[in-house]
Amino acid sequence: MKSPIRISLVALLAAFASSPGLAQDQSPILITNVNVFDGVNEALIENANVVVTGNLISEISTEDLAVAGGTVIDGGGRTMIPGLIDVHWHTSYCCASQSTVVTGDILEIAIRGAMGSERTLMRGFTTVRDVGGNPFATKKMIDAGEISGPRILPSGPPMSQTGGHFDYGAYQDVPSNPGDSLWYWNRVGLMLIADGVDDVTLRSREVMRMGASQLKISGGGGVSSVYDPLDVSQYTMAELRAFVEVAESYNTYVASHIFTDEAAQMAIEAGVKSIEHGNLLSRETIQMMKDNDVWLSVQPILNDEDAFSFNDPVSTQKFIEVTDGTSNSIQMAKEIGVKVAFGTDMLFDADLAEKQGAFLAKMSRWYTPYEVLKMATSTNAELLELAGPRHPYQQGPLGVLEPGAYADLILVDGNPLENIDLVADPDANFDLIMKDGKVFKNTLGD
Repeated sequence: MKSPIRISLVALLAAFASSPGLAQDQSPILITNVNVFDGVNEALIENANVVVTGNLISEISTEDLAVAGGTVIDGGGRTMIPGLIDVHWHTSYCCASQSTVVTGDILEIAIRGAMGSERTLMRGFTTVRDVGGNPFATKKMIDAGEISGPRILPSGPPMSQTGGHFDYGAYQDVPSNPGDSLWYWNRVGLMLIADGVDDVTLRSREVMRMGASQLKISGGGGVSSVYDPLDVSQYTMAELRAFVEVAESYNTYVASHIFTDEAAQMAIEAGVKSIEHGNLLSRETIQMMKDNDVWLSVQPILNDEDAFSFNDPVSTQKFIEVTDGTSNSIQMAKEIGVKVAFGTDMLFDADLAEKQGAFLAKMSRWYTPYEVLKMATSTNAELLELAGPRHPYQQGPLGVLEPGAYADLILVDGNPLENIDLVADPDANFDLIMKDGKVFKNTLGD
Protein backbone atom coordinates (compact mmCIF):
# COMPACT_ATOMS: atom_id res chain seq x y z
CA MET A 1 0.00 0.00 0.00
CA LYS A 2 1.35 3.43 -0.96
CA SER A 3 1.89 5.84 1.87
CA PRO A 4 -0.37 8.96 2.03
CA ILE A 5 2.73 11.17 1.87
CA ARG A 6 3.91 9.59 -1.37
CA ILE A 7 0.46 9.89 -2.91
CA SER A 8 0.33 13.57 -1.97
CA LEU A 9 3.75 14.25 -3.49
CA VAL A 10 2.86 12.41 -6.69
CA ALA A 11 -0.36 14.41 -6.95
CA LEU A 12 1.49 17.68 -6.36
CA LEU A 13 4.12 16.92 -9.00
CA ALA A 14 1.42 15.85 -11.45
CA ALA A 15 -0.40 19.14 -10.89
CA PHE A 16 2.78 21.12 -11.58
CA ALA A 17 3.59 19.05 -14.67
CA SER A 18 0.11 19.64 -16.08
CA SER A 19 0.38 23.43 -15.76
CA PRO A 20 -0.02 25.21 -19.11
CA GLY A 21 3.22 25.92 -20.94
CA LEU A 22 5.45 23.48 -19.02
CA ALA A 23 5.69 20.69 -21.56
CA GLN A 24 5.20 22.44 -24.91
CA ASP A 25 7.32 21.97 -27.99
CA GLN A 26 9.11 25.04 -29.29
CA SER A 27 7.95 25.04 -32.90
CA PRO A 28 7.49 28.52 -34.40
CA ILE A 29 4.33 30.43 -33.50
CA LEU A 30 2.74 33.01 -35.78
CA ILE A 31 0.28 35.40 -34.17
CA THR A 32 -1.72 37.26 -36.81
CA ASN A 33 -4.01 40.27 -36.89
CA VAL A 34 -2.84 42.15 -33.79
CA ASN A 35 -2.18 45.77 -32.91
CA VAL A 36 1.19 45.89 -31.20
CA PHE A 37 2.24 48.18 -28.36
CA ASP A 38 6.00 47.69 -28.43
CA GLY A 39 6.57 48.94 -24.86
CA VAL A 40 8.21 52.16 -25.99
CA ASN A 41 6.19 54.04 -28.61
CA GLU A 42 2.64 55.26 -28.04
CA ALA A 43 1.59 54.58 -31.63
CA LEU A 44 0.47 50.99 -32.17
CA ILE A 45 1.80 48.85 -35.00
CA GLU A 46 -1.59 48.15 -36.53
CA ASN A 47 -2.68 44.98 -38.32
CA ALA A 48 0.62 43.32 -37.49
CA ASN A 49 1.84 39.74 -37.52
CA VAL A 50 4.33 38.47 -34.96
CA VAL A 51 6.56 35.40 -35.23
CA VAL A 52 7.97 33.69 -32.14
CA THR A 53 10.85 31.29 -32.67
CA GLY A 54 11.99 29.40 -29.61
CA ASN A 55 11.82 31.83 -26.70
CA LEU A 56 12.41 35.00 -28.72
CA ILE A 57 10.43 37.24 -31.04
CA SER A 58 11.94 36.78 -34.48
CA GLU A 59 9.78 39.07 -36.62
CA ILE A 60 7.10 41.77 -36.40
CA SER A 61 5.63 42.91 -39.68
CA THR A 62 2.55 44.46 -41.23
CA GLU A 63 3.17 42.18 -44.23
CA ASP A 64 1.71 38.68 -44.47
CA LEU A 65 3.96 36.10 -42.81
CA ALA A 66 4.03 32.31 -42.68
CA VAL A 67 5.81 29.71 -40.56
CA ALA A 68 6.57 26.27 -41.92
CA GLY A 69 5.36 23.59 -39.54
CA GLY A 70 4.44 26.13 -36.91
CA THR A 71 1.31 27.13 -35.03
CA VAL A 72 -0.89 30.00 -36.20
CA ILE A 73 -2.94 32.00 -33.68
CA ASP A 74 -5.45 34.54 -34.97
CA GLY A 75 -5.29 37.56 -32.68
CA GLY A 76 -8.64 38.82 -33.92
CA GLY A 77 -7.64 42.49 -33.80
CA ARG A 78 -6.63 42.40 -30.14
CA THR A 79 -3.91 44.56 -28.63
CA MET A 80 -0.58 42.87 -28.00
CA ILE A 81 1.50 44.28 -25.15
CA PRO A 82 4.76 43.13 -23.54
CA GLY A 83 4.55 41.00 -20.42
CA LEU A 84 4.16 43.24 -17.38
CA ILE A 85 6.96 43.82 -14.85
CA ASP A 86 6.56 44.44 -11.10
CA VAL A 87 9.80 45.79 -9.57
CA HIS A 88 8.69 45.65 -5.93
CA TRP A 89 7.35 42.15 -5.42
CA HIS A 90 7.75 39.67 -2.57
CA THR A 91 7.42 36.05 -3.68
CA SER A 92 7.90 34.87 -0.10
CA TYR A 93 5.64 37.41 1.61
CA CYS A 94 2.82 38.11 -0.83
CA CYS A 95 0.67 35.07 -0.27
CA ALA A 96 1.41 33.91 3.27
CA SER A 97 -0.56 35.47 6.11
CA GLN A 98 1.26 37.43 8.78
CA SER A 99 0.36 34.72 11.29
CA THR A 100 2.11 32.20 9.03
CA VAL A 101 5.28 34.28 9.17
CA VAL A 102 5.00 34.38 12.96
CA THR A 103 4.15 30.71 13.57
CA GLY A 104 5.06 28.85 10.38
CA ASP A 105 8.32 27.65 8.87
CA ILE A 106 10.33 28.20 5.70
CA LEU A 107 8.79 25.17 3.97
CA GLU A 108 5.29 26.61 4.24
CA ILE A 109 6.52 30.03 3.15
CA ALA A 110 8.27 28.51 0.12
CA ILE A 111 5.28 26.39 -0.89
CA ARG A 112 2.89 29.32 -0.64
CA GLY A 113 5.33 31.42 -2.66
CA ALA A 114 5.53 28.77 -5.38
CA MET A 115 1.75 28.42 -5.49
CA GLY A 116 1.33 32.18 -5.66
CA SER A 117 3.85 32.47 -8.48
CA GLU A 118 1.57 30.75 -10.97
CA ARG A 119 -1.19 33.24 -10.18
CA THR A 120 1.32 36.10 -10.60
CA LEU A 121 2.07 34.88 -14.11
CA MET A 122 -1.62 34.43 -14.91
CA ARG A 123 -2.17 38.08 -14.02
CA GLY A 124 0.21 38.93 -16.88
CA PHE A 125 3.27 39.73 -14.79
CA THR A 126 5.96 37.79 -16.59
CA THR A 127 8.86 39.33 -14.64
CA VAL A 128 9.29 40.51 -11.05
CA ARG A 129 12.12 42.04 -9.10
CA ASP A 130 11.85 40.31 -5.74
CA VAL A 131 12.96 42.84 -3.13
CA GLY A 132 12.98 40.70 -0.03
CA GLY A 133 12.62 37.07 0.97
CA ASN A 134 13.99 33.69 -0.04
CA PRO A 135 12.62 32.93 -3.53
CA PHE A 136 15.73 31.13 -4.79
CA ALA A 137 14.25 27.62 -4.97
CA THR A 138 11.06 28.95 -6.56
CA LYS A 139 13.09 30.85 -9.16
CA LYS A 140 15.21 27.77 -9.87
CA MET A 141 12.16 25.59 -10.50
CA ILE A 142 10.43 28.25 -12.62
CA ASP A 143 13.53 28.71 -14.77
CA ALA A 144 13.80 24.92 -15.19
CA GLY A 145 10.17 24.75 -16.34
CA GLU A 146 9.15 22.57 -13.40
CA ILE A 147 6.55 25.04 -12.11
CA SER A 148 4.84 28.09 -13.61
CA GLY A 149 5.70 31.60 -12.60
CA PRO A 150 7.37 34.86 -13.63
CA ARG A 151 11.04 35.50 -14.16
CA ILE A 152 12.50 36.50 -10.80
CA LEU A 153 15.38 38.88 -10.15
CA PRO A 154 15.98 38.06 -6.47
CA SER A 155 17.40 40.35 -3.81
CA GLY A 156 17.47 37.54 -1.27
CA PRO A 157 16.88 38.29 2.40
CA PRO A 158 16.43 42.03 3.01
CA MET A 159 18.89 43.42 5.53
CA SER A 160 18.41 45.87 8.36
CA GLN A 161 20.09 46.93 11.57
CA THR A 162 18.97 45.72 14.98
CA GLY A 163 15.72 47.54 15.69
CA GLY A 164 15.32 48.27 11.99
CA HIS A 165 12.51 47.58 9.54
CA PHE A 166 13.31 43.87 9.15
CA ASP A 167 13.87 43.18 12.84
CA TYR A 168 10.78 41.17 13.76
CA GLY A 169 12.40 39.44 16.73
CA ALA A 170 10.62 39.16 20.06
CA TYR A 171 10.78 42.14 22.42
CA GLN A 172 12.64 39.95 24.93
CA ASP A 173 15.43 39.07 22.46
CA VAL A 174 17.72 41.89 23.66
CA PRO A 175 20.32 42.35 24.93
CA SER A 176 22.04 39.89 22.64
CA ASN A 177 25.41 38.35 23.34
CA PRO A 178 28.37 37.72 21.03
CA GLY A 179 28.06 34.25 19.58
CA ASP A 180 24.28 34.08 19.96
CA SER A 181 22.74 31.98 17.19
CA LEU A 182 20.77 33.83 14.55
CA TRP A 183 17.02 34.19 14.81
CA TYR A 184 15.14 31.50 12.83
CA TRP A 185 14.11 33.72 9.88
CA ASN A 186 17.72 34.94 9.63
CA ARG A 187 19.07 31.39 9.55
CA VAL A 188 16.75 30.36 6.70
CA GLY A 189 17.33 33.52 4.66
CA LEU A 190 13.91 35.16 4.85
CA MET A 191 15.47 38.34 6.27
CA LEU A 192 18.77 39.31 7.91
CA ILE A 193 20.05 41.55 10.68
CA ALA A 194 23.50 43.07 10.13
CA ASP A 195 25.23 45.58 12.42
CA GLY A 196 28.60 47.24 11.91
CA VAL A 197 30.76 47.43 8.81
CA ASP A 198 32.27 43.96 9.23
CA ASP A 199 28.88 42.27 9.70
CA VAL A 200 27.32 44.25 6.84
CA THR A 201 30.16 43.19 4.55
CA LEU A 202 29.90 39.53 5.55
CA ARG A 203 26.09 39.33 5.24
CA SER A 204 26.10 41.17 1.90
CA ARG A 205 28.64 38.74 0.48
CA GLU A 206 26.57 35.84 1.79
CA VAL A 207 23.46 37.19 0.06
CA MET A 208 25.33 37.58 -3.21
CA ARG A 209 26.63 34.03 -2.73
CA MET A 210 23.00 32.85 -2.52
CA GLY A 211 22.47 34.17 -6.05
CA ALA A 212 21.05 37.66 -5.55
CA SER A 213 20.74 39.98 -8.55
CA GLN A 214 20.95 43.07 -6.32
CA LEU A 215 20.99 43.87 -2.60
CA LYS A 216 17.96 45.13 -0.65
CA ILE A 217 18.42 46.98 2.64
CA SER A 218 16.37 49.16 4.96
CA GLY A 219 17.75 52.65 5.36
CA GLY A 220 14.82 54.07 7.30
CA GLY A 221 11.78 53.37 9.45
CA GLY A 222 8.91 51.17 8.31
CA VAL A 223 5.17 50.80 8.71
CA SER A 224 4.66 47.14 9.60
CA SER A 225 7.72 46.96 11.88
CA VAL A 226 7.38 47.82 15.56
CA TYR A 227 10.78 49.07 16.76
CA ASP A 228 11.46 51.86 14.24
CA PRO A 229 9.59 55.18 14.01
CA LEU A 230 9.29 56.58 10.49
CA ASP A 231 11.75 59.43 11.12
CA VAL A 232 14.61 57.08 12.09
CA SER A 233 17.57 56.90 9.69
CA GLN A 234 18.97 53.40 9.74
CA TYR A 235 22.63 52.49 9.28
CA THR A 236 25.59 54.81 9.56
CA MET A 237 27.23 56.25 6.49
CA ALA A 238 30.10 53.77 6.89
CA GLU A 239 27.66 50.85 6.96
CA LEU A 240 25.72 52.15 3.95
CA ARG A 241 28.94 52.53 1.99
CA ALA A 242 29.90 48.97 2.92
CA PHE A 243 26.69 47.66 1.36
CA VAL A 244 27.37 49.66 -1.78
CA GLU A 245 31.01 48.54 -1.95
CA VAL A 246 30.02 44.88 -1.84
CA ALA A 247 27.29 45.38 -4.45
CA GLU A 248 29.64 47.26 -6.74
CA SER A 249 32.30 44.58 -6.35
CA TYR A 250 29.69 42.24 -7.87
CA ASN A 251 28.89 44.85 -10.56
CA THR A 252 25.37 45.39 -9.27
CA TYR A 253 23.59 47.86 -6.98
CA VAL A 254 21.72 48.47 -3.72
CA ALA A 255 17.99 49.17 -3.37
CA SER A 256 16.85 50.66 -0.07
CA HIS A 257 13.52 50.88 1.73
CA ILE A 258 13.17 54.55 2.69
CA PHE A 259 10.33 57.02 3.26
CA THR A 260 11.99 60.19 4.58
CA ASP A 261 14.44 62.89 3.51
CA GLU A 262 17.41 62.45 5.83
CA ALA A 263 17.55 58.69 5.28
CA ALA A 264 17.22 59.10 1.51
CA GLN A 265 19.92 61.75 1.30
CA MET A 266 22.33 59.57 3.28
CA ALA A 267 21.60 56.61 1.00
CA ILE A 268 22.10 58.67 -2.16
CA GLU A 269 25.42 60.02 -0.86
CA ALA A 270 26.51 56.46 -0.07
CA GLY A 271 25.75 55.29 -3.63
CA VAL A 272 22.36 53.54 -3.31
CA LYS A 273 20.70 53.51 -6.76
CA SER A 274 17.06 52.68 -6.04
CA ILE A 275 14.90 54.26 -3.34
CA GLU A 276 11.92 52.03 -2.56
CA HIS A 277 8.73 53.91 -1.57
CA GLY A 278 9.91 57.50 -0.90
CA ASN A 279 6.40 58.64 0.06
CA LEU A 280 7.54 61.46 2.36
CA LEU A 281 10.35 62.94 0.28
CA SER A 282 10.73 66.66 -0.31
CA ARG A 283 11.37 68.37 -3.63
CA GLU A 284 14.99 68.93 -2.58
CA THR A 285 15.59 65.20 -2.08
CA ILE A 286 13.85 64.22 -5.30
CA GLN A 287 15.99 66.74 -7.17
CA MET A 288 19.05 65.17 -5.50
CA MET A 289 17.91 61.80 -6.83
CA LYS A 290 17.68 63.16 -10.36
CA ASP A 291 21.11 64.80 -10.09
CA ASN A 292 22.63 61.48 -8.98
CA ASP A 293 20.72 59.25 -11.43
CA VAL A 294 18.88 57.44 -8.63
CA TRP A 295 15.59 55.65 -9.33
CA LEU A 296 12.37 56.08 -7.35
CA SER A 297 10.48 52.79 -7.09
CA VAL A 298 6.91 53.73 -6.20
CA GLN A 299 3.81 51.78 -5.23
CA PRO A 300 0.30 53.28 -5.52
CA ILE A 301 -0.55 52.35 -1.92
CA LEU A 302 -3.28 54.61 -0.60
CA ASN A 303 -5.60 54.72 2.38
CA ASP A 304 -8.48 53.51 0.22
CA GLU A 305 -10.58 50.38 -0.24
CA ASP A 306 -7.37 48.35 -0.67
CA ALA A 307 -5.63 49.73 2.42
CA PHE A 308 -3.50 47.28 4.38
CA SER A 309 -4.87 46.40 7.81
CA PHE A 310 -2.69 46.23 10.92
CA ASN A 311 -3.34 44.78 14.34
CA ASP A 312 -1.57 47.53 16.26
CA PRO A 313 -2.48 51.24 16.33
CA VAL A 314 1.14 52.39 15.88
CA SER A 315 1.46 50.70 12.47
CA THR A 316 -2.00 51.96 11.50
CA GLN A 317 -0.99 55.55 12.25
CA LYS A 318 2.30 55.14 10.34
CA PHE A 319 0.36 53.75 7.37
CA ILE A 320 -1.90 56.79 7.32
CA GLU A 321 1.08 59.16 7.49
CA VAL A 322 2.91 57.36 4.68
CA THR A 323 -0.09 57.07 2.36
CA ASP A 324 -0.95 60.73 2.88
CA GLY A 325 2.34 61.46 1.09
CA THR A 326 1.98 59.00 -1.80
CA SER A 327 0.38 61.34 -4.31
CA ASN A 328 2.63 64.31 -3.55
CA SER A 329 5.81 62.25 -3.94
CA ILE A 330 4.77 60.73 -7.27
CA GLN A 331 3.61 64.07 -8.67
CA MET A 332 6.89 65.79 -7.74
CA ALA A 333 8.95 62.93 -9.17
CA LYS A 334 7.09 63.24 -12.46
CA GLU A 335 7.53 67.02 -12.56
CA ILE A 336 11.25 66.89 -11.75
CA GLY A 337 11.93 64.03 -14.16
CA VAL A 338 13.28 61.37 -11.83
CA LYS A 339 13.30 57.87 -13.26
CA VAL A 340 10.18 56.29 -11.76
CA ALA A 341 9.47 52.55 -11.67
CA PHE A 342 6.27 50.73 -10.68
CA GLY A 343 5.78 48.00 -8.09
CA THR A 344 3.07 46.78 -5.74
CA ASP A 345 4.65 45.58 -2.46
CA MET A 346 1.83 43.10 -1.72
CA LEU A 347 2.24 41.61 1.75
CA PHE A 348 0.66 38.76 3.72
CA ASP A 349 -2.63 38.55 1.79
CA ALA A 350 -3.22 36.20 -1.16
CA ASP A 351 -6.57 37.85 -1.92
CA LEU A 352 -5.00 41.32 -2.08
CA ALA A 353 -2.23 39.94 -4.32
CA GLU A 354 -4.93 39.15 -6.89
CA LYS A 355 -5.32 42.94 -7.29
CA GLN A 356 -1.80 43.32 -8.67
CA GLY A 357 -3.17 44.54 -12.02
CA ALA A 358 -5.67 46.82 -10.29
CA PHE A 359 -2.76 48.51 -8.49
CA LEU A 360 -1.11 49.08 -11.86
CA ALA A 361 -4.32 50.70 -13.12
CA LYS A 362 -4.23 53.05 -10.09
CA MET A 363 -1.14 54.68 -11.56
CA SER A 364 -3.54 56.46 -13.96
CA ARG A 365 -4.13 58.97 -11.13
CA TRP A 366 -0.78 60.49 -12.11
CA TYR A 367 0.03 59.15 -15.58
CA THR A 368 -1.70 58.59 -18.91
CA PRO A 369 -2.52 54.98 -19.89
CA TYR A 370 0.44 55.03 -22.29
CA GLU A 371 2.79 56.26 -19.56
CA VAL A 372 1.49 53.60 -17.17
CA LEU A 373 2.05 50.76 -19.66
CA LYS A 374 5.46 52.06 -20.67
CA MET A 375 6.47 52.24 -17.01
CA ALA A 376 5.34 48.65 -16.32
CA THR A 377 7.22 47.33 -19.37
CA SER A 378 10.26 49.00 -20.92
CA THR A 379 10.92 51.50 -18.10
CA ASN A 380 10.83 48.83 -15.41
CA ALA A 381 13.07 46.68 -17.59
CA GLU A 382 15.58 49.56 -17.66
CA LEU A 383 15.73 49.52 -13.86
CA LEU A 384 16.39 45.77 -13.91
CA GLU A 385 19.42 46.41 -16.12
CA LEU A 386 21.19 48.06 -13.16
CA ALA A 387 22.00 44.49 -12.06
CA GLY A 388 24.51 44.33 -14.93
CA PRO A 389 26.06 40.86 -15.23
CA ARG A 390 24.03 39.69 -12.20
CA HIS A 391 20.86 40.07 -14.30
CA PRO A 392 19.85 36.43 -14.83
CA TYR A 393 18.04 36.96 -18.16
CA GLN A 394 20.39 38.34 -20.78
CA GLN A 395 19.49 36.45 -23.94
CA GLY A 396 17.32 39.33 -25.13
CA PRO A 397 15.71 42.51 -23.83
CA LEU A 398 12.67 42.41 -21.55
CA GLY A 399 9.71 44.78 -21.52
CA VAL A 400 9.64 45.37 -25.28
CA LEU A 401 8.23 43.71 -28.38
CA GLU A 402 10.89 43.72 -31.07
CA PRO A 403 12.93 41.14 -32.98
CA GLY A 404 15.41 39.52 -30.61
CA ALA A 405 13.40 40.31 -27.46
CA TYR A 406 12.14 37.65 -25.10
CA ALA A 407 8.74 36.39 -26.22
CA ASP A 408 6.89 37.61 -23.13
CA LEU A 409 3.58 39.00 -24.36
CA ILE A 410 -0.14 39.41 -23.69
CA LEU A 411 -3.14 39.68 -26.00
CA VAL A 412 -5.68 42.08 -24.49
CA ASP A 413 -9.35 42.11 -25.47
CA GLY A 414 -9.49 45.86 -26.01
CA ASN A 415 -6.96 48.66 -26.06
CA PRO A 416 -5.33 49.41 -22.68
CA LEU A 417 -3.74 52.53 -24.17
CA GLU A 418 -7.28 53.90 -24.21
CA ASN A 419 -8.66 52.06 -21.18
CA ILE A 420 -5.98 51.16 -18.63
CA ASP A 421 -8.61 49.54 -16.40
CA LEU A 422 -8.45 46.51 -18.70
CA VAL A 423 -5.29 45.39 -16.86
CA ALA A 424 -7.20 45.37 -13.57
CA ASP A 425 -9.15 42.24 -14.61
CA PRO A 426 -6.68 39.92 -16.36
CA ASP A 427 -8.93 36.87 -16.00
CA ALA A 428 -11.55 38.57 -18.17
CA ASN A 429 -9.41 40.69 -20.49
CA PHE A 430 -6.12 38.84 -21.08
CA ASP A 431 -6.94 36.23 -23.71
CA LEU A 432 -3.38 35.01 -24.27
CA ILE A 433 -0.37 35.07 -21.97
CA MET A 434 3.02 33.94 -23.26
CA LYS A 435 6.30 33.84 -21.36
CA ASP A 436 9.61 32.71 -22.85
CA GLY A 437 7.84 31.66 -26.05
CA LYS A 438 5.45 29.33 -24.21
CA VAL A 439 1.71 29.84 -24.04
CA PHE A 440 0.40 29.71 -20.48
CA LYS A 441 -3.11 30.97 -21.25
CA ASN A 442 -5.08 30.93 -24.50
CA THR A 443 -8.85 31.47 -24.52
CA LEU A 444 -9.04 32.53 -28.16
CA GLY A 445 -10.63 29.24 -29.16
CA ASP A 446 -13.27 29.39 -26.42
